[in-house]
Amino acid sequence: MRLGVLDVGSNTVHLLAVDAHRGARPLPAHSHKAELRLAELLDADGAIGPEGVDRLVATIADAVQAAEDKGCEDVLPFATSAVREAGNADQVLARVKSETGVDLEVLTGEQEARLTFLAARRWFGWSAGKLLVLDIGGGSLEIAYGIDEEPDAAVSLPLGAGRLTAGWLPGDPPDPIDVKALRRHVRARIARTVGEFARFGTPDHVVATSKTFKQLARLAGAARTAEGLYVQRRLRRSALEEWVPRLATMTALQRAGLPGVSEGRSSQLLAGALVAEAAMDLFGVETLEICPWALREGIILRRMDQLPAG
Repeated sequence: MRLGVLDVGSNTVHLLAVDAHRGARPLPAHSHKAELRLAELLDADGAIGPEGVDRLVATIADAVQAAEDKGCEDVLPFATSAVREAGNADQVLARVKSETGVDLEVLTGEQEARLTFLAARRWFGWSAGKLLVLDIGGGSLEIAYGIDEEPDAAVSLPLGAGRLTAGWLPGDPPDPIDVKALRRHVRARIARTVGEFARFGTPDHVVATSKTFKQLARLAGAARTAEGLYVQRRLRRSALEEWVPRLATMTALQRAGLPGVSEGRSSQLLAGALVAEAAMDLFGVETLEICPWALREGIILRRMDQLPAG
């Protein structure tokens, strides 16, 4: 069947159409994406403002039309931290449903971590052993650990690259004092969770998903996206530690000129790098591998598992 998954994230609204059936890997057929940066459109009360809601509704309507045009038999719509934590989330969800017919499933942070872990487990297989999975989104950081398809531990922290940039780094380039304050904040939040994972022992394989990690790996010399999904891409902490102070002195425009960095994400890259560096350091990770699959694929795999055999 052709299935669509509609991801209303903190940075983008992304429709991914895939051809899939139970027991097979989902094959991407079409991608429809629009950048909204909802995490940066919250007002002083934490609500999505009228302009942001209008744009969200219009973007979802466009995505629904794209899904119909591409022959999707069903669409799985979900929203993550930006909608989940908005002060007017109920009103936003009601308007989206009223005007587009889309009933968004709002995932909890733990659900995000668990579904992303499922995708990573299926990608790397059982031979990868105990997995530690890191995922930096626009609004949150997800961490999950386990040896099965369901992780033994899964947490979500409010350390997304978009959220932190909007709340902590107003300057362009950022003020060094603000960078140091954000670094302290990020490390303190992550450090609180390390003990919860340490009791399960050392992971056999550490992997990361998300655009932020992919861009950081590309800066550190990993293969370009154009070289395909199956090229191994790694990120070494030593390389990341060299890049963080360089990114801190750059403007967003200068970062956009770096290999693999998109203009739409360049302003958030420093905050994302500080989170990645802190997570790798505090969890004792020297090298991690980039996983091409993440939350959207986890949603698809969960749905396919629910279909009857044959």
